[in-house]
Amino acid sequence: RFFAAKHGDGIFRRTAVAGGQRKWADDPQKFELWATGRTGYPLVDANMRELQATGFMSNRGRQNVASFLALDLDVDWRRGADLFESFLIDYDVTANWGNWLMAAGLGTGRVNRFNVIRQSKMYDEEGAYIRHWIPELAEVPTQFIHQPWMMSSSEREWFHAEAYPRPCVDPNKFRETPEGKGKGGNMKRKQARKEEQRKPRS
Repeated sequence: RFFAAKHGDGIFRRTAVAGGQRKWADDPQKFELWATGRTGYPLVDANMRELQATGFMSNRGRQNVASFLALDLDVDWRRGADLFESFLIDYDVTANWGNWLMAAGLGTGRVNRFNVIRQSKMYDEEGAYIRHWIPELAEVPTQFIHQPWMMSSSEREWFHAEAYPRPCVDPNKFRETPEGKGKGGNMKRKQARKEEQRKPRS
């Protein structure tokens, strides 16, 4: 609220408080896929479907879907903020618009782009949340639940996942850093530690 009080109606502007000439894609289809949970990215879709059904979304979910809309689909962040305003049962003007402009990289700090595949593996490791909100993926095994596009056509048919859409943007955008470096490497190290902790001690 202090941020909103300081910047006033600047938090509602196209480029928010960052200024500049940032351009957004005029693509109603991408926005519709995002809003209805049909992007082909399970974590994003599960969160958006939960929002539509209940009016709620976790803080981590809000960060991921906002980052995806603004930084991966390049859709005007204000459209996302407006949709949240319509659905959230805990809606607060300053929190909503302030968080959205930050997610779009238009605040006064660094840009924090979320890797929605990595986030999905970290925070819904077994895919229980995804399966709950995306019935098309209910029978998909854990090895594919975060990246269903990795399944062959016969596997999609076998696991009754044919109705789930293909990714609306190239998954290579989220390719993890090789050789254990960077953010992807951090996740791999965390997974390795988990596996080590699961091993029975002699």
